[in-house]
Amino acid sequence: MSKLTLHSGEDIGKAAQRFIDAWERGERGETFEPETHVTFESWAGLAAVLTPKRVELLRVVHGQPAASVAELARALGRDYKRVREDVEELAAAGLIERTAEGVRVDYNEIRTAIAL
Repeated sequence: MSKLTLHSGEDIGKAAQRFIDAWERGERGETFEPETHVTFESWAGLAAVLTPKRVELLRVVHGQPAASVAELARALGRDYKRVREDVEELAAAGLIERTAEGVRVDYNEIRTAIAL
């Protein structure tokens, strides 16, 4: 995966339409890069999850996946407890992946769509 699109404040119909469009492209046999979309209820919800420190964490993990949260905390020069909390929030939102091998980010870019 190379792109992640974050949406905020859109109605469920738009998310459903993205799914239907992808399904139809697949049924037609079209090839396309995988798409990952994460939808937040509001801009405030998105901003609460994607804080500056968490964006920094995503950049570090993207450049060098970490075997553990402790390793990541050392790389960031931050307190273990706070980094663990950040990793948990990002994982719950679908923005970071925790596996048996450690912590990783599978995309190169985050795009944001904010509905007005």
